[in-house]
Amino acid sequence: MSSPRYAPPKDLSGYAWLSIAAALATILLKGGAAWITDSVGLLSDAAESVVNLVAAVVALVTLKIAIKPADDDHPFGHSKAEYFSAAVEGSMVFVAAAFIIVSAVERILTPVMPEQLGLGLFISVCAAVLNGSVALVLLRKGRQEGSAVLVADAKHLLTDVVTSVAVLVGIGLVALFQAPILDAIVALLAGLNIMWTGFGILRGAVGGLMDIAPSDELMGPIEAVLERHREPGRIDFHAVRVREAGNRRFMHLHVLVPGTWSVKEGHDFTESLIDDFVATDPSLRVSAHLEPIEDPKSYEDIEDV
Repeated sequence: MSSPRYAPPKDLSGYAWLSIAAALATILLKGGAAWITDSVGLLSDAAESVVNLVAAVVALVTLKIAIKPADDDHPFGHSKAEYFSAAVEGSMVFVAAAFIIVSAVERILTPVMPEQLGLGLFISVCAAVLNGSVALVLLRKGRQEGSAVLVADAKHLLTDVVTSVAVLVGIGLVALFQAPILDAIVALLAGLNIMWTGFGILRGAVGGLMDIAPSDELMGPIEAVLERHREPGRIDFHAVRVREAGNRRFMHLHVLVPGTWSVKEGHDFTESLIDDFVATDPSLRVSAHLEPIEDPKSYEDIEDV
């Protein structure tokens, strides 16, 4: 019995557990720093880590759903569940940003001088290094496996790092100039930056749900396979469409071959073509429609969707 053409999707939930562990650790670190210093900047940083934890739990559940095989109710599988997780995460980022902005405005109106800044800064640096390390791991794996969940989680954590750096700079300026309002101003800027990141995550999730086309970088190898098999006037392709669905990509194309070919010849050529596609991109699921290249009716459905 031959091995299946399409490998099952990988279980990436272990990376969600890594994100959960990092979120718990940074909540303790940043929460402690905010409590020690009474800094609204550090408090805003800690609030984002709470959102990280919620998002990581949602990502864990979604990753478990996304790898389920196709069934009668979901014949194309469950991989699009990843976009729902990304949408939830983007929404949670907005919630964190709103909390930070409100807290910052309150402190601008009534500035309070933070205390024990040196210890607070040290703890915040440790949390930022931890978050940055985990974010890079998630981003690399997410891009490698085409996981919208891991990429969104990584971008969220990287935003957390940017926020932490901004807060650290703000706290440093407060200590240098003895101006507590700088703490609130930095927190406000961090909140606006987080809101922009949330918008980007939501836009990506909506694009995935709307079957957005893959990037040119991903389409390049597919075009190369088509070019290798194309023979002008004899073998050609049209109506080539590729859509992304979380950890999978679905491709449909029309294959035009000589009308004199037997059914088996056309079938063998198409099967070889699909094997080349999958060898180039294992996440592809390919559906091909065979047509005679000489028949005018073969060109009437080029733009059909």
